[in-house]
Amino acid sequence: MADLSTALDHLIALYGDMAGRAAFDRLRARLTPVPGFATGVGGEGDAILITYGDQFRAPGEAPLRTLADFARRHLGGLISAIHILPFYPYSSDDGFSVVDYRAVDPALGSWEDVRRIGQGFRLMFDAVINHVSAQSEWFQRFLRDDPVYRDWFIAVDPGTDLSMVARPRALPLLTPFETPSGVRHVWTTFSGDQIDLNYANPDVLLEIVDLLLFYVSQGAQLIRLDAIAYLWKEIGTPCIHLPQTHRVIRLFRAVLDEIAPHVSLVTETNVPHADNVSYFGDGYNEAQMVYNFALPPLVLHAFHTADASVLSRWAASLTSPDGFLKPVGSKATFFNFLASHDGIGLNPARGTPGVTDTEIDALVEQAQAHSGLVSMKNNRDGTRSPYELNINYFDALSDPGAGEPIEIQVDRFMAAQAIMLALVGVPGVYVHSLLGSRGWPEGVKQTGRYRTINRQKFDLAQLERELAYPDSLRSRVFRRYAGLLRARAAHPAFDPYGRQHVIQANGAIFALLRSTHDDKRRVLCLHNVSPQPRPVEIALNQPARDATDLLTGLTFDIDRHGRLSMTVHPYQVVWLSLTR
Repeated sequence: MADLSTALDHLIALYGDMAGRAAFDRLRARLTPVPGFATGVGGEGDAILITYGDQFRAPGEAPLRTLADFARRHLGGLISAIHILPFYPYSSDDGFSVVDYRAVDPALGSWEDVRRIGQGFRLMFDAVINHVSAQSEWFQRFLRDDPVYRDWFIAVDPGTDLSMVARPRALPLLTPFETPSGVRHVWTTFSGDQIDLNYANPDVLLEIVDLLLFYVSQGAQLIRLDAIAYLWKEIGTPCIHLPQTHRVIRLFRAVLDEIAPHVSLVTETNVPHADNVSYFGDGYNEAQMVYNFALPPLVLHAFHTADASVLSRWAASLTSPDGFLKPVGSKATFFNFLASHDGIGLNPARGTPGVTDTEIDALVEQAQAHSGLVSMKNNRDGTRSPYELNINYFDALSDPGAGEPIEIQVDRFMAAQAIMLALVGVPGVYVHSLLGSRGWPEGVKQTGRYRTINRQKFDLAQLERELAYPDSLRSRVFRRYAGLLRARAAHPAFDPYGRQHVIQANGAIFALLRSTHDDKRRVLCLHNVSPQPRPVEIALNQPARDATDLLTGLTFDIDRHGRLSMTVHPYQVVWLSLTR
């Protein structure tokens, strides 16, 4: 067994010397190397599809098998990995209230079906490990006063002052449950059906390490740590981003680095940017990838104002003068996304220079005007504020009832997606973005949950008909998306660990220069976020003979002083490969 002294250090820091060493002995005894590939995150061609396991439905077929077939026929060469949202048995929250972590929901298929998807694509699994379902065996045994599970959850006297605790949603923090020894008020950060685990108990932590290694044995090469910021609780603190939470992630990283180094951790923390990037650690000891939560609202802001200045300044702040990510250089990178199964989080944009409360309110008003919904959270001062826009990203950009030509709407949407694809990092493409979906308000009426607006499932036969019809919205978006993904995969400058320099051009143009580690291969990416043509003149400051658009094949001249002059049309995307 390789050296696990770092894991011992983390366990001692969490539980003290004696308990930490005892936990380490138990940990070491259950670890065996897991075979796999050399690295978890690949090269410039990496792109990850985000989808539910039952996203595609066909009569008489297990949905996971239908997903595998759809991916094989349509996504080869476009997508390198598939993030299957929680596919375990669950009781609520569309999978994020897990009843049994080690089982596949029989309504979706089997572990064999999951592994079949992994034959053509790398797999990302969800580790929903902040909480379990109230119907889980663990919690049911807690409710029966089983001494083994007595300390697996957090029971608190309801008279305790919990005002310091950060609240992600406008729901009670404690939920009462009947037990043989009386009513116990149990910690439930997200809902009364999602019971927080007690990581102050080393038994819980060791069980979760076992779980992560089980996922690796089933083919996971990326593991998404859901809602990980809330993992450790300590009354009298905000119970978010605590040092102990970072220790737990570092323990996971230390274990995986030793026995499954091909596996990458991806942290999901829907919080302001400075807190979010803390989960990189030093680039070697926490997550290999961090969800870039500030990106969706800031891109939306750019198109809402027809001005990319705020987005450009923020993007410029991400990198050092050498073009590598701060503070991790080329050791870790972002998981970039615009849309997901959740809504558009607003908190990550708060505090961004140039984004005022008034501007946040304007985004809220626009979402509501575009038939979207808004989720609220409780603040410590007793007030409530919007924390998430529940709206399909296509509708967030274009009013579904405005009667605007579909060509303009598609151009606007694809310009937003191109920004996400161009930025340093690995792109996460939500299935409804890839396939040109609009919002699903009927689903909200069915479930009563705002997030359902962006979670409609596909009838495979109907979807195939729409994709085969060239003028349909789905076909238009999918073809354009495929072109962007192929162009991105074909050029080494889009290395997820490569360099990035934001260029301040015309205020409506989001411009950045992507390049390889050695800066020898470069792509200048221009995106017009406005409905007007915009002239740009950019001094490249490096020798280049000409520039060829990766998307159209058109070539543009660069003058002898290294300046490029051109007009970028409304919502146009131009990715220029620079030839020395």
